Amino acid sequence: MLAQPDRPGVTVSREMSDPKNLHVLPQMNAASRQTVSRLLSPGDPDPVIVQNEGGSSSHVLVCDHAGREIPARLGRLGVAEPDLERHIAWDIGAGGLASKLSVALDACLVRQVYSRLVIDCNRWPGQGDLVPPISDGTPVPANASLTARDVQDRIDAIHSPYHARIAAVLDDRASEPRPATVVSVHSFTPAMNGADRPWHVGVLHGGDSPLSRRMLTMLMAEDGLVVGDNQPYALCETDYTVPRHAQGRGLDYLELEVRQDLIADEAGQARMAALLTKMLQA
Repeated sequence: MLAQPDRPGVTVSREMSDPKNLHVLPQMNAASRQTVSRLLSPGDPDPVIVQNEGGSSSHVLVCDHAGREIPARLGRLGVAEPDLERHIAWDIGAGGLASKLSVALDACLVRQVYSRLVIDCNRWPGQGDLVPPISDGTPVPANASLTARDVQDRIDAIHSPYHARIAAVLDDRASEPRPATVVSVHSFTPAMNGADRPWHVGVLHGGDSPLSRRMLTMLMAEDGLVVGDNQPYALCETDYTVPRHAQGRGLDYLELEVRQDLIADEAGQARMAALLTKMLQA
């Protein structure tokens, strides 16, 4: 399937590199141009990348925190450059892992380009941490005193186009014989608030997902792999992507959390992608 010109997102068919290196800037589409004067500049990247849209797999991959770009008009959000390399800005390794899974599974991947410090695309509009004024102890000065219009501009320019693109892909899949499954790829820090996190992989679910149960069983059978069942996080009311696009449509889903030190480089991403591909194809 070819991307429709009125749909947000640039479509690519090749394997993409890690999202921190996404510096090829596609032309602004119609959705982006509507907000360009308020937030996005002509040189800013489109908020969505769609990889392998016509893939044969029933799995549709999404990656909410793949990128760490910041619109030019926001500067660096008042955050020091070393902090923009940290997990507060993006899910380290998640975009690269999702891209490798897309290739290995022949699955469509929809991923977000901008930093979660600009707007968190796995949060509901109106939620307090949608645009975080502080993240893991680090203040984000540009987010400290936003007006409702400022927040809405970020929703219109980034959050809404990303979720519209996921919805469009799933709408296209709705007529196919096999129901689509939504696979959401995230990563987590090895430690948080002074506490070590022993899990290598976590499966987040609401107790309503056969795919999640099956993956938990297979992951737990792997020798030496420490697996979290709703750890280090649980799927809950703060999550947006899986509740809206999977549970909201009655689709099965898998929300994966992979520890960042395991997928911080391409070799680690390839190892984890090989393990997950084997299970997702089972």
